[in-house]
Amino acid sequence: MKSRHHAVALAAKYLVILFLFAFLLFPVYWMLVTSLKTNVESYRIIPSLWPEKVSAGGYQTLFQDGKFLVYYGNNLIVSALAALLICLISIMSGYALSRFHFRWNVLLLATFSFSQMMPVISRLISLYGILRRLGMTDTRLGLVLAISATQVPFSATLMASFFDGIPRDLEEAAWTDGCGRMKTLLRIIMPLVVPGILAVGIYSFLMTWDDYLHAVTLVRSPALWTLSQGLKLTYLGEVSDWQLINSASILGALPMIFVFFFFQKYMVKGLVAGAVKG
Repeated sequence: MKSRHHAVALAAKYLVILFLFAFLLFPVYWMLVTSLKTNVESYRIIPSLWPEKVSAGGYQTLFQDGKFLVYYGNNLIVSALAALLICLISIMSGYALSRFHFRWNVLLLATFSFSQMMPVISRLISLYGILRRLGMTDTRLGLVLAISATQVPFSATLMASFFDGIPRDLEEAAWTDGCGRMKTLLRIIMPLVVPGILAVGIYSFLMTWDDYLHAVTLVRSPALWTLSQGLKLTYLGEVSDWQLINSASILGALPMIFVFFFFQKYMVKGLVAGAVKG
């Protein structure tokens, strides 16, 4: 009897997991299916779970249309630059927060935490005003700086927790051997916090890849539009081409799927290790 109850409980657990798995992946499946349907079939009142006739016309149109490739390239450039800049700033600021305890250290950490609670849209007006005075609106650099300013507080706090887990004895030994602080950081400390750097870089890339509010607020030139901005302003309208939109969404999701499957273990390891060390 006990073994029967155990088997039933195990089966129920797996059924719940299967249901949640199907529930979470169904939007992705529906996006893929719709990208392979014709628009006539997509606008039917009773939808079909699989296209009657598979059509790749949406993908062909996107590759023939130079606009989509421009948006895609802009998204890659902005995401890569933002991830690189955020990593550099987070390494330096995280090391400073970990090693230099000054009078306002606790207040600074509290400010970082508070800034993460504020919605992004509440900062856009001030960011736009600052970048406009600097002449950096409608530029890739201005967009990268704005996105980086949003993500640095979390990334710097995460890196600080990694540096806290590195014994100070290693630095003192390096200083005794004649290494300066910067040389010690680059050659001794940074190789030990590679999981944290990977976690920050992957997180920053994924968050920037999905960004819409910063792009639509700060960038006006179509030649500089990112993917989410370009999809909204070019392909969405009163009568939308759903095959084209879902084809673009599938292609836009590919980098995120690639990063998730190939770098997931590094990101999870970095985030968990940082939480434990902090």
